[in-house]
Amino acid sequence: MINSPHSEHQIKSVTNFKELLSIPFQGNVNALCWTRELKGDFSEIVKKVALSGNMIELLPEELLDLQLSKQGQIAREILLNDYKTLQNNGKSPTLNIIKNYERDDAFPFFPTDVYSFHVDRSPIPADTFLCTYHGASSAILSNSQGTQKILIPEIRAELKKLYGEESEAGFESFLSEFFFDLHYQAKPNAQPINLGVGHLWKLAIDHPESKVLPCLHRAPEEKNGEHRLMMIC
Repeated sequence: MINSPHSEHQIKSVTNFKELLSIPFQGNVNALCWTRELKGDFSEIVKKVALSGNMIELLPEELLDLQLSKQGQIAREILLNDYKTLQNNGKSPTLNIIKNYERDDAFPFFPTDVYSFHVDRSPIPADTFLCTYHGASSAILSNSQGTQKILIPEIRAELKKLYGEESEAGFESFLSEFFFDLHYQAKPNAQPINLGVGHLWKLAIDHPESKVLPCLHRAPEEKNGEHRLMMIC
C-alpha cells in the first residue's frame, strides 16, 4: 500500500478473516484491509488458463483440474480457502483472470467504465470484497480528494445537453439510471492508495443503511502482457 496521510483516517487494518467480516465501518473509515504476505506461485495459475477474450471466470472445479507445481498448489489452496470462506459467509465471490476490462466510449466526455474512480451501489446492505493475487492492483481515493463528476459545471452542462429535457427531477433520475452519479474525478494533487497484491479488502458501498461514505475506487491500467488474477464479490 502507498502510505498517505489520508489513509490513516480512511483505512482500518485487521488481522484475520473474522475481523474483516465482522468489524463495521464507522466515522471516516470506509475501507478495511487484512494485510497478508501470501506464499505460492499465482502466476503459474494465470499461465495455465487459456484466455480467449478480455476476461474469464475461473470456477473452483476448474482450478482443481489444473496440473500445478508445489508452489502453484500452495497458491491454489489459498484461492480455494478465500473463495470458500467468503461463500460460507453469504458472499458470492468471483475469481477472474483479466487481460483488460471493456472501455466505455459511448460518452467521450464521461467514461463510466471501472477505470474511472467510482463507488458501488446496492439496494440492500452490502460491502465489496476484493483481492488481487497477481498483476496490477486496484486503487482507492479518499472521499475528500474526489469530486462527484456530475457536480463539475462543464460536465453537468454536457450531461444536460445529452438529457435534452427541462425537468430537473427527470434529469436527476437520468443521472442515476445511467450510473453517471457513481463516478468521481480526482482533485489536483490527489494521492490514490494502491491496494497491493495479496491483501484482502472490504470497501464500503452506497446503500440505504450505510453509516459511512462509499469508498471511491478504480481498476488499474494493466501492465503490458501481464494478466491480473483477482477475486471480487
